[in-house]
Formats: sequence, structure tokens, C-alpha cells
Amino acid sequence: MISQLGNGGFGKTYEIVDRQGNPRVLKVLIKNSPKYIELFQREAEVLGRLENSGIPKVEPDAYFTVYPRNSDEPVHCLVMEKIEGLNLKQYIQKRGAPIDQKIAIRWLIQLATILQAVHSHNFFHRDIKPSNIMLRTDGQLVLIDFGTAREITGTFVTKKATGMVTGVVSAGYTPLEQLNGQAVPQSDFFALGRTFVYLLTGQDPSKFYESYNDELSWRDSVPNILPQLADFLDYLMARLPNQRPQTAEEIYQQLVDINNALYPTKIPFHTKTSQASKETKSHKSRISNGSSPRRPASTTQPWVGPTALPISSAPNRNSNLLDPNFVALCQQELAELIGPMATIVCQRTLVQHPNSSAQEFVKALSQQIPNQKYAQDFQRRLMSSGQL
Repeated sequence: MISQLGNGGFGKTYEIVDRQGNPRVLKVLIKNSPKYIELFQREAEVLGRLENSGIPKVEPDAYFTVYPRNSDEPVHCLVMEKIEGLNLKQYIQKRGAPIDQKIAIRWLIQLATILQAVHSHNFFHRDIKPSNIMLRTDGQLVLIDFGTAREITGTFVTKKATGMVTGVVSAGYTPLEQLNGQAVPQSDFFALGRTFVYLLTGQDPSKFYESYNDELSWRDSVPNILPQLADFLDYLMARLPNQRPQTAEEIYQQLVDINNALYPTKIPFHTKTSQASKETKSHKSRISNGSSPRRPASTTQPWVGPTALPISSAPNRNSNLLDPNFVALCQQELAELIGPMATIVCQRTLVQHPNSSAQEFVKALSQQIPNQKYAQDFQRRLMSSGQL
């Protein structure tokens, strides 16, 4: 065991290392009530059945129980992949500013592909919010905390109709039907829209709610918001589930169309998705034949967000001088301005300036940004990030 990562309402999480030396997360249930055990076991089941790079990976024997000395009560444990990076709430707080619209579209496209994987296995998440989305140090997003996920089965539909389903509420992100115990897959889309209101404004969505007309007046807080993007987010957040997109695939396709219309000089996203579509069909075929799916060796998803240097790849001679998390944050910020080349630039800068201070490192990176104003803003954001 390396360190404790968190202490929630019914469990603790620790960073551990497995026998091969790989970092892992150990979740330990500290309240053995039947409901908490059910949620804990559900997360293990869901993660074990889903195979996607945007979802934490667990091994077949990841869930287990142990009996401490002098206790008849078992301790429930779950080991899963450790996601290196920040959750999106932490990212915005450390960044000190909202994300821009290009990044929003790219992240939305990536999350749509993750939700396609979740929903295609008849699960829905029920608790999408910034703190439940991780930004890996390589720039990829990961949806976490599947303890509240539900499987769509005949039993669930019956319970939903009779109001027996346990409610899951995250203020500002939970739709009305879920507050009433009537969550459906489209409830995830509402929460996704609210999440991006937060990412684009840097403010809790509840601050924009007007009870007298039951509307979320958020657009004025995003200067020069693209009408197509704003309209689409409002579509995701429609009051009734049947007024929202009905499938994650529909969300994905509409976002691709918006992206290609707004940025026609970029490579269209759809040209990169045919192989992913084939892999999805192949994956479903393996499931139906009873064979175990395998996690693909590499993702076929398009680049959808800031690329960041994996902490482990930073030169060892620099590790005692600069906080690896700060290096990752610098690269995420730089990637928003110069794209995937940020990985190479950061690696080169670390090698060329092995003894630089944090301020010197930021200044060296800013010299790679062609636009002087953007370079100054880059320095200002990182100098005020609280990590120097």
C-alpha cells in the first residue's frame, strides 16, 4: 500500500502496487449495510463486463472479501486500474478558467463513445458529473464511479414503474425523472449537458437555474458561444427524456456533424470511426457467442482532448525538482494551444532544462506558443495554479 486516496461516505480508497509493480486502486467498503454492499458489488460487476479504454479496467478476481482478526464481519474489497490524472472538477479548479469550445466538442464526442459502450451493454450510469470523469495524463477521458449504475432488465423496469428504485441525486446534475426514482438512459444525457455547462462556465449549473420559468440561463456566461453547440447542450438538458437524444450514437453523430461544420479544415471525425464501429460489432458478436471480450491494445477513437505527458515518462533526473502532477498540468494546458505536439515539446524541455524551477519550466514552454497573448495567458494561468 502506498497511500490513502480518499475517504467517502461508505468506503475508503488506497493506492497500491500489484505483484508486477503496476499501480492500482483498492476500494474498501467500511459500512456493511445491505444497500452499500449491493452498490459495491454492482460496481465490480459493471466494470467487469465493460471493455472500453474510457472505463477503469478490472481483472476477473478483482472483487473479494477478507475477514479481519477478531471479526465475523467480512470486509469487501475491489481492485481496479489506477487512472493517472485529475477529475474534471479538479482540472477546472487548478486551471482557473473554463475550457474552450473546441475542447468541449472533442470531449463530448469522446464521452458519447464511452456512453455508447455503457448503454450497449444495457447499463446506464446515473451519476455523470465533473468529479466522476477523469482526464488521464495522456489526454483521454475516463468515466468512473459505477456504483450507482443500473442494468436495464425486466425486473428494473417493473421496480421503476412501482417507484422501488433507489434514487441517486447530485445537485445540479440530476434530472427531474431521476429525482422521482424514474431514471432512464436519457437521464445520463441530461447530466452530460449539465457537466459541460460547468466546464464551459466554471460555475455550478444550479447558479443558472431560474425557477419561475424552469430554465437554465447559462449562455451569457460563455462569451461568443457557438449557437450550434449551445443549442445542442440545451437539447441534452431538455426537461423530458423523450425531448432529449434517445441514444448515445445519436449524440455522437450530431457532434461529429457540428464539429465538421464548424471546423471544416480538420480531418472529419467520421473518417476515423469505421474501424471502431467494426470493433463494436465484433465485440457484440463475441459476447453473443459466449466468449470473453478482450480489451483492444490501442484505441481507435479520435484525439479528443489535451494530450499530457505520462508522469512515468518524465526523465528521472528531473523528478526531484518538478512535481509530476504540475508537469502533467502544464502539458494539458499547452496541448489546448498547440495540440498533440505538446507531448514532444514537454519531453524536450524537460531534457534541455533538467534543473529548471517551475517558473523557468513554464516560461520555456510559453516560448513554443506562437501567439504572444496566448503565451502570456498560459504563463498567468499556471503561475496562479497554486502548484508553484
